[in-house]
Amino acid sequence: MQIQVNTSNGITNKDALERWADTEIKQHLSRFVEDVTRVEVHLSDENHDKTGGGDKCCVMEARLAHHQPLAVTQHAASLDEAFRGAADKLKRLLDNTLGRLHNHRDRGSIRTDPSFIAE
Repeated sequence: MQIQVNTSNGITNKDALERWADTEIKQHLSRFVEDVTRVEVHLSDENHDKTGGGDKCCVMEARLAHHQPLAVTQHAASLDEAFRGAADKLKRLLDNTLGRLHNHRDRGSIRTDPSFIAE
């Protein structure tokens, strides 16, 4: 699983933040390593120098092999809260999406069950 972290101009300590985000994503989404090919993280400060609640934003996009990408967005007062909120949302979304895909594959079909084939 590749992880790409992008930050906007209003973000300080970009290198340390990118290393931290990379480590957190790998730990948080480790069980999806077989299904997720890449995770893109976009961190931004929408108000830059101004203060105010909810001005930090984290968008995470997970690229799945052979499927459409999944994306979530979280706004919060700090980058840490925005990042952790987006990571939790993405984990739930991956759980639901991949759970449905795997359950769909495991179900049998009435068309292939010999007991239902009319003679």
